Amino acid sequence: MIITLKDGSQKEYESAMSVLEIATDISAGLGRMACAGEVDGKVVDLRTVIDKDCELNILTFDNSDKGKDAYRHTASHVLAQAVKRLYPDAKCAIGPSIENGFYYDFDMPSLNREDLDKIEKEMKKVIKENHKIECFTLPREEAIKLMEEREEPYKVELIEDLPEDATISFYKQGEFTDLCAGPHLMSTKAIKAFKLTSASGAYWRGSEKNKMLTRIYGTAYTKKADLNERLEYLENIKNRDHNKLGREMELFTTVDVIGQGLPLLLPKGAKMIQTMQRWIEDLEDNEWGYVRTKTPLMAKSDLYKISGHWDHYTDGMFIMGEEGTGKEVMALRPMTCPFQYYCYKNTQHSYRDLPIRYGETSTLFRNEDSGEMHGLTRVRQFTISEGHLIVRPDQMVEEFKQCLALAKHCLTVLGVEEDVTYHLSKWDPDNKEKYIGEPEVWDQTEESIRQILIELGIEFTEDVGEAAFYGPKVDINAKNVYGKEDTMITIQWDALLAEQFDMYYIDENGDKVRPYIIHRTSMGCYERTLAWLIEKYEGKFPTWLCPEQVRILPISEKYIDYAQKVEKELKANGVLATTDKRSEKIGYKIRDARLNRIPYMLVVGAKEEEAGQVSVRSRFAGDEGMKDLQVFINDICREIRTKEIRKIEVEE
Repeated sequence: MIITLKDGSQKEYESAMSVLEIATDISAGLGRMACAGEVDGKVVDLRTVIDKDCELNILTFDNSDKGKDAYRHTASHVLAQAVKRLYPDAKCAIGPSIENGFYYDFDMPSLNREDLDKIEKEMKKVIKENHKIECFTLPREEAIKLMEEREEPYKVELIEDLPEDATISFYKQGEFTDLCAGPHLMSTKAIKAFKLTSASGAYWRGSEKNKMLTRIYGTAYTKKADLNERLEYLENIKNRDHNKLGREMELFTTVDVIGQGLPLLLPKGAKMIQTMQRWIEDLEDNEWGYVRTKTPLMAKSDLYKISGHWDHYTDGMFIMGEEGTGKEVMALRPMTCPFQYYCYKNTQHSYRDLPIRYGETSTLFRNEDSGEMHGLTRVRQFTISEGHLIVRPDQMVEEFKQCLALAKHCLTVLGVEEDVTYHLSKWDPDNKEKYIGEPEVWDQTEESIRQILIELGIEFTEDVGEAAFYGPKVDINAKNVYGKEDTMITIQWDALLAEQFDMYYIDENGDKVRPYIIHRTSMGCYERTLAWLIEKYEGKFPTWLCPEQVRILPISEKYIDYAQKVEKELKANGVLATTDKRSEKIGYKIRDARLNRIPYMLVVGAKEEEAGQVSVRSRFAGDEGMKDLQVFINDICREIRTKEIRKIEVEE
C-alpha cells in the first residue's frame, strides 16, 4: 500500500500498519510526539490500522488543533479516573476537549480550590503509573449492560440515544473505563503538564430541566513553560473580566433578593449607558433618518400569537396569567417588532413614504436559563438600540447595506471594529417545524444576504440553525476575555411577518403590496456593550465614555475654592468633573485618581490660581504641564465631541 504524506512524499508498505507504527517509521521523534492521525481527511486514533492506499497526516500537539484535542481529551480521562478514585460515588457525564483546555462533568457535590488541588495530586499519580490506554468495542446492549454494572446512568443514557445496530467504543486505562469515540494517546504517562483551573455548575445536556452537575475545567500542555504561560494569561484576564472589574469600579452590582440576570446599574454605569444611549438616538435620528417610537413593555398573548412568538418562543418569555381562567394572559416583551408594526399600521402609507425607519431604545425581557447568567453579558432584562425598517422590496438590498454601514460606524467609534466576526445565520432545513415560511423564501433571502456580504468585501461564516424563526440574519459577534462568543449586533431580513400582520403600502398603481422588514440593532444591547468595553479597555475608557472625565486635585484646603471654580467652568462646558476635597497629600490623590482610571487630573495650587491655569496630568501622556484653563477646556471638549480614542503613551 502507498501512503501519501502531508508534504506530498510517499511511503510504501507491504502489509497493514497502525498510524503510530507509520509515524514511528517516518521518525522516532514523530512517533513520540504523535497524538492522532488524519486519514483521507478523517481524524483517527493512533491505534487505527491502515491497510490500503490513503493520504495520511500525523497530528501532533504542536502542528494541529486536532492533535491538541486528542492530547487534552486524554487529560480529561485522567481527571475522571482521579475523581472516581477519590469520590467513588461520583457519576461521569461527558468530558470533551475545548479550546485551550478540557472539562469533565460529574454528578457529585460542588468543589472548592482545595478539592481541585487534591484531584490534581491524584492525577499525577495516574500519570506516573503509566497506564496503557486500550480501545475496545461492544454491541449496544452489551455496552448498556457494562455501564449499568458500573452504575454510570449518564453513560447509559448516551448509549440509549444511539442506533440499535451501533457498535460502541470504549477506552480503558487501569481500573477506569469510559464510553468514548476517541482518539486518545497511547498511555497516561504521555500527559506532561496540566492544571485544573476551576469548577462550576453545568446542567446535564445544557438544559435547566435536567440536573445540575459539577463541571471541572482544566488545561494541558506538552511543556511546563507553555502551561505556565497559559496560567499567567488566565490570571491576567481575570483582572479584565467585566464581572470582576465592573463591580470593583462600582459600575454595576447584583443582589440575590432581586434575582439572577437583573443587574443594578450604579451611578457610574448608568451614566455610561446614558451617554451611549443619547449618542445612538441622536445619531440615528439626525444622521441616518430614523423616527422614534416608545411602546409598552408588555402585551396580551394575542399579539405574540399573530407574530408567531407564542408558538416558537414561549420558553424564552415571562408570561403572566393562564389561559382558560377567564383573565387576560399577558407577557413581558422579548422583542419590539410587533409593537412597531402597529405604529406603521396606524396610518395608511404610499410607496413614496417608504422606507420608514423606526428606532426605539427598547427594554426587553428574556427568560434565560439560570445557568447561563453572567454579569452584564447574559441577563433577563436588558436594553437595546432596536429598530425596524419598513421598506419596498426594491429598497431592501440598499437599506440592508446601510444597516451594516451604521453598525460598522458604531463599532468604529467605540474602537472595537477589529474585534468582531460576521456570521450569516441560516435556517435548518432538517428542522422545518422551528420556522415559518416556505423553503424557497429562506433560500432566496439567505442568498440575498450572502451576495450583500460578498459585494461589501466582508468576511463571514455561515451558521446553520442560528436564524430566527421568521428570517435569516447577519450576526456580528465578539469574544469575551475567556473566549466565549456573544452576539453584539444583529441585522435580519424578514420577508414573512408583514403577511401575518396584514401590513401593506399602496403602490404606484393603487394596489396593496406587502413591504419587507429589516430588524436591526445599531449598537446592540447596552448592558452587553458596556461589559465588552470594560474588558476591551480594562476600565480605561475613551474620555467621552467615562463617567468621570476630570478630577481636580487642590494641593491643600486653601485652594479648594479655586478648584471648585475650575469644576464649575468644566461642567458649564459639559465636562464630567469632580473635586477631591479630602485632606490628603497630593501624591495620594494622584494615585487614587489613577487607580480610578480617571482620564485627566488637574492639580491646582498657588501658581495655577494666580495664572488662571491648571497643571494637567493624563493617563495618556503623563505630566502634560501647565495650561490655560480655557485651552484645556477647548482640548477636552474637542476630544469628547469627536469621540477621539487617545493612545496611552506612558506606563502607569
